[in-house]
Amino acid sequence: MRVHGDLRRGTGRDVGGDVLIRDVEVEGRGRVDVRVEGGRVAGIGRRLSGDAQVEGRGAALLPGLHDHHVHLMALAAEAASVRVGPAQIRGRDELAKSLRAGAPRKWVRAVGYHESVAGELDRWTLDALVPDRPVRVQHRGGAMWFLNSAALRAAGLESADGRLWREDGRLRALLPPVPLDLAGVGRRAAALGVTGFTNADPHPADGLAQTLSVLPQRLVVMGVDPPVKLVLDDLTLPAPADLAATVAAIRPRPVAVHCVTRVQLLVTLLALEEAGPVEGDRIEHGSVIPAEALPRLRRLGVTVVTQPHFPIERARAYATEVHPDDRPHLYRCRSLAEAGVPVAAGTDAPYGTHDPWAVMRAAVARDAAERLTPRAALGLFLGSPHRPERPRRVTVGSPADLCLLHVPLRQALDALTADAVRAAYVQGRPITEPAPDNEGAQ
Repeated sequence: MRVHGDLRRGTGRDVGGDVLIRDVEVEGRGRVDVRVEGGRVAGIGRRLSGDAQVEGRGAALLPGLHDHHVHLMALAAEAASVRVGPAQIRGRDELAKSLRAGAPRKWVRAVGYHESVAGELDRWTLDALVPDRPVRVQHRGGAMWFLNSAALRAAGLESADGRLWREDGRLRALLPPVPLDLAGVGRRAAALGVTGFTNADPHPADGLAQTLSVLPQRLVVMGVDPPVKLVLDDLTLPAPADLAATVAAIRPRPVAVHCVTRVQLLVTLLALEEAGPVEGDRIEHGSVIPAEALPRLRRLGVTVVTQPHFPIERARAYATEVHPDDRPHLYRCRSLAEAGVPVAAGTDAPYGTHDPWAVMRAAVARDAAERLTPRAALGLFLGSPHRPERPRRVTVGSPADLCLLHVPLRQALDALTADAVRAAYVQGRPITEPAPDNEGAQ
């Protein structure tokens, strides 16, 4: 099943599917039937009639999950990459073995590297490990590539140390194309109940939206669709007035500003105050948000799209690499909500887990100041595609982007696992085949 790309960005050019999902638990309505016509929820009630029936047996029917910050092309390229992160590799010898595997003289693309594996990388370190084939290794953060001398020669690149910072566009033009498993990305996400993505690349390649249209999920492609992604780096950080001028030139479109340090957030807040906020403005990551910034965030009305799982996934690294003054302010979640700041979540895959349910579990496992309830953690992925702070519900007239579970909501919240997902629908059309529900729900 394919849904046209421009439809999934919200233009409504296709009528969608029809289905009657019987005896499901809809939050706020109890156990009801849900009828979908033309890709929207057409009726909610008891003893509804309709064709193409699916028996829910009292299981929960939710809005489909939306991953509000993900990098789909990089995620699709993972299948053709060697993973060399701390979870897979320990030490220089294991790194060398992983990079030497495969056919001789073929390019090696490795991802997920962190210094805790085998120290700092550069072309000379990689040459010592793998001298006879072109190798490129991406840092876990996604912004840095390390190339050995063979890779630099093959690409016709000049670099003293083989470190290329935010050079994805240039590398894309010079390096051999990477096989992309977009079908696998869509299939795996559908099995998790994901019915939508916001692709957060800062500079989308020409034709990216068309390339991604093979995915069955609804898509928001930053830079093609609003918002416009802006990436800040401390070494090239603009003055607040200069960033304000950039934002003003983008208006009336909203912006999504990548903020991973305290100073980046401060400059962004000053710039938004000067340029004036608009609906849909976002802070991406909000990695370090000091308490004194909370009132300004609330006043500006910006949404923070964060990754509450990073302090769990990267706890060991953060304990040594993050300045002690910043550690209490990492990836705020509960404190944002309590301060009246809208908050949503994205996986940031492939730089974090691709599983929203794992993100939810991490959000529930945070320290007391940032810990969410299971229902609030689920809500991080139930926001509207273009307005993640606006919760979606299964209501008459809403798009039929739906996630059918095997179990009632209470039971799903107890476990917060993708094992609870039975089927996913986009505009009423199944993007997974409904799994058998042998036991049913009581």
